[in-house]
Amino acid sequence: MSLRAHDEGRLHDKVAIIVGAGQTPGESIGNGRATALRFAEEGARLVLVDQNLESVQETLAMAQEHGAEGYCVQADVREEAQCRAYVEAAMKHFGRIDILHNNVGIGTGDAGATSISEAAWDQIQSVNLKSVVFGCKHALTVMRAQRSGVITNISSVAAVCTIDLVAYKASKAAINAYTQSLAVSNAMYGIRANALMPGLLDTPKGIEGYVASGHDREALLEQRNRQVPLGDRLATAWDVANAALFLASDEARFITGVCLPVDGGQSARIG
Repeated sequence: MSLRAHDEGRLHDKVAIIVGAGQTPGESIGNGRATALRFAEEGARLVLVDQNLESVQETLAMAQEHGAEGYCVQADVREEAQCRAYVEAAMKHFGRIDILHNNVGIGTGDAGATSISEAAWDQIQSVNLKSVVFGCKHALTVMRAQRSGVITNISSVAAVCTIDLVAYKASKAAINAYTQSLAVSNAMYGIRANALMPGLLDTPKGIEGYVASGHDREALLEQRNRQVPLGDRLATAWDVANAALFLASDEARFITGVCLPVDGGQSARIG
C-alpha cells in the first residue's frame, strides 16, 4: 500500500483511537488493522488498543513503515478502568481525541433462545456492548470539552436481520440504539456518532474459526459469496475500513445517527 503525503490526507493530524486494532491469525486482514492502515494513509495519528499486545504492535509497525505516528495500549475493554486508561494515554501522548473507533466484538458460545447460557450471554454483552459504552463515556468527556469529535461503532447486519444467535444479535441491536442516542445527545457539542453494520466478511475472525473446526475454506467462501447480492462476493476488511474513513472524515460532517450497512445488499433483502 502506497501512502500519500500526510499533509494531503483526509484525516491529517487527527488523533484516532482504534479499539480492536490487532487481529486473530489468518490469511486475510481484519477490520481493525485495515482501518488503522487506512487512517494512517490519510494522515491520522494513531492510538491502537487491543488485548493482544503483540498483534496490535504488528499493526502499528505496519503503519509506521509509511511514516504514521502512533502508540499502542494493551487493554481488556470489558473493564471500565482500562477504557479510561486508553483515553488517558491518548491525551498524554497527543493532547486531544478526534476519532474513537470501536471495533471489538465476539460471538463465542452464542446459541438460540432455548440454548443460550448465562455465561455466554454475559461475556458477549460485556465484550460487544460494555466496551463501547465505557469507551465512549470517557472519550466523550474529552470531545465535549473540545466541542468536536467523531465516534464510529462497529455493529452488524445481524442487528436487523434474523439470525439464531440471540446474544450477538441483541448486542449489535443495542449498539445501533446506543449510537443513535449518542448522536442526538452530543450534537450540541459538535460530536458525531454513527455505526457501521458489516455483513458477511472475508476476514480472519469471519473465516478462520470455521476452518479450524473442519470446514473447507474454499467451499465455505463459495457458499458465503452466494449470499451476497452485490457481485456474489464477500466484503473484505478494506470495504469496512473505507466506510469508516468516510464517516471519520470531514466529508461526512453532516452525517450523524446513521447505522450504515456495508453488506453488498444483504440487509436490503428484508425490504
